[in-house]
Amino acid sequence: MNRLRFLIGFAFACILFMAPAAQANDKPVGLWVQEFKQEARNLGISEALLEETFEHFEPNPRIITLDRKQPEGTITFTKYLSNVVTPQRIKEGQRLYMENRDLLEKIGKKYGVQPRFIVALWGIETSYGKVTGNFNVPHALATLAYDGRRADFFRAELLKSLQIIEAGHIRFHQMKGSWAGAMGQSQFMPSSFLNFAVDENGDGRKDIWNTKADIFGSIANYLKTNGWNDALTWGRPVRLPADFKRELADIKTFRPLNEWRAMGVRQIDGRALPPRDISAAVMYPGKPEEGAYLIYQNFPVILHWNRSRYFATAVGMLADRIYGQ
Repeated sequence: MNRLRFLIGFAFACILFMAPAAQANDKPVGLWVQEFKQEARNLGISEALLEETFEHFEPNPRIITLDRKQPEGTITFTKYLSNVVTPQRIKEGQRLYMENRDLLEKIGKKYGVQPRFIVALWGIETSYGKVTGNFNVPHALATLAYDGRRADFFRAELLKSLQIIEAGHIRFHQMKGSWAGAMGQSQFMPSSFLNFAVDENGDGRKDIWNTKADIFGSIANYLKTNGWNDALTWGRPVRLPADFKRELADIKTFRPLNEWRAMGVRQIDGRALPPRDISAAVMYPGKPEEGAYLIYQNFPVILHWNRSRYFATAVGMLADRIYGQ
């Protein structure tokens, strides 16, 4: 009886999972496509590419489900960090750093970005290029643009994805990425691609899918363009004094490092903070009992990439582990 109940429940769950989500757009798909095509034509997108894009297009219910899915619970920072900065990811990052050292150091010097941060972002975003997503990006973006939730944003990204194809950087059927349209080994949205992707190897294409020089260069260019300073690191875990006032932990409140030293903030091993003439802020990525971090001006640059404090801290911690710190 228990097995029968399980099978019935499993079958019902599968039906719910496979059922198309209700569309927020009551306009027929064909009419929406025709209107979009006209807008794209006005922006110089060729008829051939539009036909290729929409010849077999239907909104993907799996993408709509993923977009509307609400998280069932909030993972703690400690758990997140243990899931992301794993011994395996550290070891592989170290190996790939050494394997690509000459290229990484050349790019790091050109853009003023320490190579370990390039590798860390590459590792966390796509497990060093192994998990990049297998959705056709224009179809994923068209689904989200048609569905109605954040339609304007995804419509603009869809247009940009077609501009990228039109420019010859990638072919339509090769433009793969996540269900939300993040592409390649750096997981750039089309707008980020147009703003930050680079043709590092000089072959006339910005290939963030397969070409390491372009992948590393694009990551470095993103960081540098948004204010990265290679004279600084990202931050560090710290030990706070017993009388530290929690309200002082504010990601937007940067103070001279000497002020934090005077308050009794110390490195995690108990040593004094380095005597540098720079500014820093104290923050808790998660709950205060999960630890405090002193962050420098590069940390907001990582937040520009991804607004999650969990993510930004994990990038810094992985970069340090890859570098052997």
